[in-house]
Amino acid sequence: MTTPLFQQQVLSLMTALDWIVIVTYSAGMIGFSVYLGRGQSSQEDYFVGGRNLPWWAVGISTMATQTSAISFISIPAFVALKTDGGLTWLQYELAVPLAMIVVMVFLIPFFRRLQLVSVYGYLERRFSPSVRYLVSFVFLISRAVGTGVGVYASAIVLSVCLGTPLWLTILIIGVVTIIYDTLGGMTAVVYSDVIQMAILLSGIGLCIFYAVDIAGGFKSILHTIPPGRLRAIDPSTGLGDGGAAPFWAFLIGGFFLYTSYYGTDQSQVQRELSARTTDETKKSLVFNGIARFPLTVLYVLMGITVGAAFQLSPELRASVPYDKPDYLIPQFILLNLPAGVRGLIFAAMLAAAMSSLDSALNSLSAATMRDFLDRRITQTSSPLLWSKLTTVAWGIAITCFAFLVGHMSETVIEAINKIGSVSFGPILATFLVGVLSKKANSQGIIPGIVAGVALNLFLWLGFEDIHWMWWNLFGFLMTSVVALVVSAIITSPQPEDVGEYVLNWNAILKEERRWMVTYALLIFYFLLMLSFMLLVQRLAQ
Repeated sequence: MTTPLFQQQVLSLMTALDWIVIVTYSAGMIGFSVYLGRGQSSQEDYFVGGRNLPWWAVGISTMATQTSAISFISIPAFVALKTDGGLTWLQYELAVPLAMIVVMVFLIPFFRRLQLVSVYGYLERRFSPSVRYLVSFVFLISRAVGTGVGVYASAIVLSVCLGTPLWLTILIIGVVTIIYDTLGGMTAVVYSDVIQMAILLSGIGLCIFYAVDIAGGFKSILHTIPPGRLRAIDPSTGLGDGGAAPFWAFLIGGFFLYTSYYGTDQSQVQRELSARTTDETKKSLVFNGIARFPLTVLYVLMGITVGAAFQLSPELRASVPYDKPDYLIPQFILLNLPAGVRGLIFAAMLAAAMSSLDSALNSLSAATMRDFLDRRITQTSSPLLWSKLTTVAWGIAITCFAFLVGHMSETVIEAINKIGSVSFGPILATFLVGVLSKKANSQGIIPGIVAGVALNLFLWLGFEDIHWMWWNLFGFLMTSVVALVVSAIITSPQPEDVGEYVLNWNAILKEERRWMVTYALLIFYFLLMLSFMLLVQRLAQ
């Protein structure tokens, strides 16, 4: 929490021009959503943009969802100040290009062919309604809780930046996002994310520019940053060796995490289903497989440059408490950037917070309607109206939960980052077992999911020396093995019941042949990323 004295100091630095920029941005988002929401007549329009959104917008929107106000603050702080921090953050991105290949080959063609709105609809057709309900329910709870904590954490950062009370900051994020998301639907989500990404990139660029100027150029920066923070690879495994950012955990565990996230998580797949064709969906995924790493490099570069400015500026060092490294970027902005520019960057941070929330709201509403409510309401009840009311309901629930998070233990905020890894592996296994095995059935899948999640919870509670990234692999393996063994004991489904929902290798090889060069380029890009990190590692020694 910020003190009244600190808030007064922040407010004295913020000018009317800064506030005009922020208010204009928020009002512009609402007005833009009103414009984009015209002509909506069905759930297809509302949840997947009429399946008519361009691939580049879908790709940018997907990437914008990965970027929050916390990313803007915490990645540079991790690089510059946090214990065991530095360039090892780049390891988070290594598995992304490889994961995209699996998503593009094994999952997206099924979802597009079935014209899904909720990705969990595949599970009902392949297995049973109970499997669909179970996995969708896990998504709803984990995404709602995670988003509520994200809103709270973003609001803490923004309240420090703006000098506003925490409760008001939460309301600003929640109310503005609920309004434009409800009015504009997926189309508003996608195009607002494109605008938000442009503003965010401008903010990163401005911070780097001013930090380089303050530090006296890149040569001075390289002499200022401790060499240990330029180490890009931590060679540990994370399997009992105490590695804080283990390379092998992030490469292998990260592969399963990102495959699950981009291929089975409603908040991501729903956007991919909004593109015009399967080919355009794949282009949006290739864009993410390539563009995420340069974006992370920009965050890291901001951490290096602002970290150097921190070392050379007594005023900045005095303004960042030792135990609050995340204050680095907000204080740097307040102390060194001119009026108007400050407002633009704080608008960028507000945009990042709202970008994470808007995607969650639309996907939560879509899963709730298509997986639970649609079959219980009549067409005369206006499904579109119900969809918008569901978005509002989830928005209110998440905003209210954000108010409650502050009364919980700090460990909840830390632990919430691990919740995804508890369920990502088992959920990915559910889809891939369904796609690849004709013999798997719902009687095997349900105990498999339970076993996979239970194993990861057991590791979380009893084996702190196993890095949480490994849970994505272990949960996947446990779910797959249990599902296939139990299914083998029970009578397999008839081939005619699962035919169109299981992979046809001949058809896949024929269809994917023209994408082979793209897949080879993604593998080459992975090797290029790894080579870049090894080069940085060697130069830092």
